[in-house]
Parts: sequence; C-alpha cells; structure tokens
Amino acid sequence: MNIPDYDIFVCLVHYPIKDKNGEIVTTAVTNFDIHDIARLTRTFGFKGYAIVTPVVEQQALVQRIVDHWTTGPGFKRNDNRTFAMQAITIKAAIGDVIDYVKEKTGKDVRLVATSAKKREKSASISDFAKVLDDGYSYLVLFGTGWGLTDETIAGSDYLLEPLSYNTDYNHLPVRSAVSIIMDRLYNELGRL
Repeated sequence: MNIPDYDIFVCLVHYPIKDKNGEIVTTAVTNFDIHDIARLTRTFGFKGYAIVTPVVEQQALVQRIVDHWTTGPGFKRNDNRTFAMQAITIKAAIGDVIDYVKEKTGKDVRLVATSAKKREKSASISDFAKVLDDGYSYLVLFGTGWGLTDETIAGSDYLLEPLSYNTDYNHLPVRSAVSIIMDRLYNELGRL
C-alpha cells in the first residue's frame, strides 16, 4: 500500500498558532507555502491540501493565487503548476477542513498533529503508518509560527514525534518539515 491508497490530506494551520511567547496568534500566509506544499501534495499522492486562516484578506489572496494558476494566465503556461494548485482548498478553521474532508470522502476524519517539540504519547511515522485504516480519512496538521496550540494537539487522534537530527536545534521551515514527513510516510507505507 502507498499514500494514494489512503485518504490523507495536508493542512497548513495559520490559526490557532502559538507565537514565541506562547500566545495564540494568526500567522501570515506565504506564497512559498502555497506553491511548494501544493506541489508536494501532488508529488506524493496526498488527496488534498488545505490552508487554514480566518483572515478574509489572506483567504482572498490565496484564492487569487490559486485562480491565477487554475483558470487565469498561469493555466496556459504551466500544466504541472495548475495540477498542483487544484489540490488547494482554503478554510477559516480546522473544523471547516474536517467538514470538507468528510464531505469529499464520505469517511470520518482522524486528526494527525505534528510538532517540533518532544511530547508524551507521540508516534513514530513508522508506527503511525501501521495503524492507517482505509475506513477513515486523515488530516495531517502542520503549524506555522511556533507551532500548533496545546489544545489542537490534545484534540488530535495522533501526534507524530518530532523530526530529530541529534542536534539541539529543531526549527525547520514548515515546507521542509512537510516534505520530510511526506517522504518518510510514503516510504513507510511502501514497505508494508
């Protein structure tokens, strides 16, 4: 089995997010995250990519970028980018993404949180791959800023252990973390 055999969606969360002081904030959407994570989603065979922000202006910005590549001038220039950008949906809250995934797949949704911080009860990507069940959809949550809130993590069904490289520094750009986790999950599922 591999990722395309499961209903796994990626979700980049801009709210609720922690800042470096632990306060709950909304982070800004970046153009790189829009494009790069959409391309990763398609490359690895995930079912979709949701961007969560309650800021109406940022939702409109993301939609303008998506439209440029899916129906506007970019549509005629780059088929690969068009295909990647078609994976994107924009929602105001994580709950809205859960509803979207459930409607799209007809399956209950299991939340999978990620964190750069070590926490109890986290699972390795290998262990997580072994419990995937095609009777459910999975929404893998990636935080921006200083990460997902404790409440978001506590409300998730699974928590993946942080990426680790035997150094004291662990603050990867979210695009890099997404690509590493996707690659590792893809490879783990390929071994089962």
